[in-house]
Amino acid sequence: MQGDPGYFGPKSLMWTVNKEITVLFGGARALLMHAAHPLIAAGARQTSFYQKDPWKRLIRTLSLQNSVTFGTKKEADESAHRINKLHEVIKGKDEVTGKIYDALDNEQLLWVHACLQISSIYFYEKTVKTLTEEEKNIYHNENLKAAKMVLVDEKKVPNSYEELKNWVIKKSKEEGYLLFTDVAEDVKDIIKGGPVPIHIKPIWPFISFMAFHTLPLEFQKIYGVKQNLFHKALVRFNLSFLKAIRPFLPPFFRLIAPARWAKQRITRNPSLSFKDKADY
Repeated sequence: MQGDPGYFGPKSLMWTVNKEITVLFGGARALLMHAAHPLIAAGARQTSFYQKDPWKRLIRTLSLQNSVTFGTKKEADESAHRINKLHEVIKGKDEVTGKIYDALDNEQLLWVHACLQISSIYFYEKTVKTLTEEEKNIYHNENLKAAKMVLVDEKKVPNSYEELKNWVIKKSKEEGYLLFTDVAEDVKDIIKGGPVPIHIKPIWPFISFMAFHTLPLEFQKIYGVKQNLFHKALVRFNLSFLKAIRPFLPPFFRLIAPARWAKQRITRNPSLSFKDKADY
């Protein structure tokens, strides 16, 4: 008897892309992009996620993606419901910009969704294989299910992956749309080498470097990233190296824990229940 494959299953693009260990690179990059938005930062400031448990905040960036991709349908629904209930109370007036923030505001929800999606695709293509335009749009449409589960208005989501990516870049170039706040500074410190679990520490400098140096230009400006020819060459080398060694790595070093666990549930142990693990 096979376990519940969830909303997508192993043959989906969601599963194919999100199972890779380089999702950690995408998660760190997306977290920097989230924090550069002052109204997203205001919500994080209200809940004090970064100060209380910065590592858990990074993992939470990926938790819905993981539960929707690798959990059962029931577990995915429960995860989305928890996040929606949390978002209900995250609202107020931003002390930095004076603007109103609301975690259920559609544009703010879309920003979080879009930054994670384009970061995931970026690292998948650079470290695994290039996707066709059709494949990226399939991934985009599959991601729309996760977006709707956290109350993103699907009618306001760009129609294709490329349009979504261009929307993020266009918004980032608007005057005042991105801002280096105290929360952005906290996130910068976390990604640079804050309190991460001991088993992650040896590779964290590598993840950190790649997260900062693959940011789109407007975000690099916000975080003061120094990008010279050496840095660009090192990024290209690192990405090429990861792609070259990937086929020779065992699943433990190539796939995230939720993906390995989900495969066990589907093929061998249907009674396994999903857990948002931090031990990637």
